[in-house]
Amino acid sequence: MAASTVVRGEDAFKNIFKFYKRKKPPPDFSDVTDFSKGLTSDKIVPAVLDLSAVSDSEAARAGLQPVKTWRAFGLQGYPGFIFISNPFLRGSQPFWIRQCLKTYPQKPNVCNLDMHMSPSDTQDIWGQSVHGLSSPSSGKREPKTLLERLRWVTLGYHYNWDTKTYSANHHTPLPADLHLLSVQISAACGFPGFSAQAGILNYYRHDSSLGIHVDESELDHSRPLLSFSFGQSAIFLLGGVRREDTPTAMYMHSGDVMVMSGQSRLFYHAVPRIVSAPQEQTALEMEGCRMAFSSQDSTVGGALSEEDWVVCTRYIQSSRLNVTVRQVLVPGQSFPETPSPPQKTDASQAGGHQDRQADGERRRRRRCDSVETSER
Repeated sequence: MAASTVVRGEDAFKNIFKFYKRKKPPPDFSDVTDFSKGLTSDKIVPAVLDLSAVSDSEAARAGLQPVKTWRAFGLQGYPGFIFISNPFLRGSQPFWIRQCLKTYPQKPNVCNLDMHMSPSDTQDIWGQSVHGLSSPSSGKREPKTLLERLRWVTLGYHYNWDTKTYSANHHTPLPADLHLLSVQISAACGFPGFSAQAGILNYYRHDSSLGIHVDESELDHSRPLLSFSFGQSAIFLLGGVRREDTPTAMYMHSGDVMVMSGQSRLFYHAVPRIVSAPQEQTALEMEGCRMAFSSQDSTVGGALSEEDWVVCTRYIQSSRLNVTVRQVLVPGQSFPETPSPPQKTDASQAGGHQDRQADGERRRRRRCDSVETSER
């Protein structure tokens, strides 16, 4: 049964989400749009890029192909949505995979493991995971490494999962390389002046999903939201401004980039399922990885060490990495002042503290156990 036969109506998005998430019987993927195959239906249209916005040399600095070679698409009925099918140079994806696994989880950035571990224990997630991910599998059930337990990392303005807000007093510098990549992608898509201010990394295992949600916590919605995918593929659902709007399902393969701007910036979306990357694509990227390892002048950040690539390869064989970048404030804009909480009596404070503590613990457990509950 194809997704097109799923009952529409009030729960259209929810029903299609469940359809693609189910394990038995496995869903029919015949209705899933695959942009890597080009203009395969009337629904897919070419996207217009600004070819002069980014020079070839500037693109190469971020590991990107010349803009004139990018395969960029839009979808009928989804104004402002742009899908770029893997614009990365061969061999540059390993750099970004390593950044997501080795560099970006480092302090002062924040991750889900901080919710129940001390800062000293999460100081070097990569270093504590290298042995477990580089050693041959014994065939026995082994404890997960910290990298395998990683579910999210926040950068720049750190997103508060409880309040679903950003704040001026919870901010660290966004990595310069990620800012450069984001600025170049957004400029080519017609958004000069974009400032990458916040990033959320989601780490998906084979059984992970991301619930139905809208990214609306940023104070300014006129700037696009950028999404970068690496590793295994995923089914991405893009709906409309209402949960009742029937979503379109599409594949997101390693290296694919999505830009949500204009009306689509506030469309509901979700990731119900991680799927195996196409064999031919995996083989192609692995060839590029070997090139990156052997190169003395890699396009981004230098060649990977053998140890780094062994760990990265082992990780992405069963996992997917997704980086979303957004601009939180426009120039001259500031965060609203947070009102002081009302004063309570000692008795109500004690009871409230216990309730908040219990609620907080439940939220921490949910955030730490699954990407799905993060809804970002």
